[in-house]
Amino acid sequence: MNNVKDLQTIEETLKYLQFDNWEQSAPGLARSRELLGLLGNPEQKLKFVHIAGTNGKGSTAAMLASVLRRAGYRTGLYTSPHLLRFHERMRVNGEEIDDESLISLTNTVRNAAESMSEMPTGFEIMTAIAFLYFVQEQCDIVSLEVGLGGRLDSTNVIPAPEAAVITNIGLEHTALLGDTLQKIAAEKAGIIKKSIPVVIGESDVRYNSVIEQAAAANKSKVVYAEQVFTCEEHRIEGESQLFRLRRTRDGHEFDVELDLQGNYQVHNVITASAAVDFLHEETPLTISRRAYLEGMRCAAANTALMGRWQTLAESPLTVCDTGHNAHGIAYVADQLKATPHRELYCVIGFVRDKDLAHILPLLPRDAHYIFTQARSERALPAAELTAKAAIYGLRGEAVEEVTAAVARAKELAAPEDMIFIGGSTYVVAEAL
Repeated sequence: MNNVKDLQTIEETLKYLQFDNWEQSAPGLARSRELLGLLGNPEQKLKFVHIAGTNGKGSTAAMLASVLRRAGYRTGLYTSPHLLRFHERMRVNGEEIDDESLISLTNTVRNAAESMSEMPTGFEIMTAIAFLYFVQEQCDIVSLEVGLGGRLDSTNVIPAPEAAVITNIGLEHTALLGDTLQKIAAEKAGIIKKSIPVVIGESDVRYNSVIEQAAAANKSKVVYAEQVFTCEEHRIEGESQLFRLRRTRDGHEFDVELDLQGNYQVHNVITASAAVDFLHEETPLTISRRAYLEGMRCAAANTALMGRWQTLAESPLTVCDTGHNAHGIAYVADQLKATPHRELYCVIGFVRDKDLAHILPLLPRDAHYIFTQARSERALPAAELTAKAAIYGLRGEAVEEVTAAVARAKELAAPEDMIFIGGSTYVVAEAL
């Protein structure tokens, strides 16, 4: 029996839940299974849509949560990392977990973890807290975002979900997931469960066969979202984007409004729409066309999703985006080219484990860079980033603190210029 003194305040609790400082153990599901077993297996009392992918899984998870909520289901949403405060990671019907629940459930999980022979990682503890919270709040369904990879991610202890979704595959976390798209695809495909269909957001001949083999081994159907819906038109109107989607099987067209910015959201809209279509057609869930359209229109508002091509100021135009790997930065670079501006100032920082050899060549060379570093042990020092960027023809200056770097960009930029803030979720979080 342990004699750990319970956490009393939210400050103590959040200090305990500072994951940056947690020792990362060898990947695997054994610790999560043991921990959840000690807690009465809350994951077995819930229904899920499980979402993996290199990019877009947070946006897709938010869209699905918003639509399911509009369809009348009490809906949990589990995402990571957070931008402004820890509570964002666990929501029910759009509302963040409250202090009292977070303190209480953290104590429950912490006491169970202390009795284990091997201490769980921070993310494993957090996932257990989330499952207990969703049971406490009597959720009908949970939109569950994978933390890292899929096969060995602690979210993958869940029983068969209503559906699995893989948004796309790109090179990321190569030291943990593998150094090829095929190896990474095999890790993401690890969320496929027996006889449960998987929706693939962006198909690619380089990895489709890997996912199809994993699905075949599980007797699971593969649904390619781009074969279910096509985007016929796309335009931006004020704070929203408008998409005309055509459903392939019957030619039906839907005018879908989305309150999230970023041209890359067209991929996520198609992915989420195909997942909604599948859930309505082939599971006990009922989702009306009205719930679908209203849920998409208010996806950001219903889930408080931030940092997706988010406009922070108009003059100069200041935008932040959490894209932080080569796949995501490629989308960001395309959008920067497509956005009218005179001069471009980029406030950029990365964490140490990023594959900068694949990322830095994607960034525009004609911008002035302010290289920075977030207040995280994982952050790459600004001076080191400046030197590496120079190899790829990216010029600028180093300003170590994010807030000072943003202030420097504002000092340099004229009203008709543009400021972009990104490279790392931590950088965006501090800028926000």
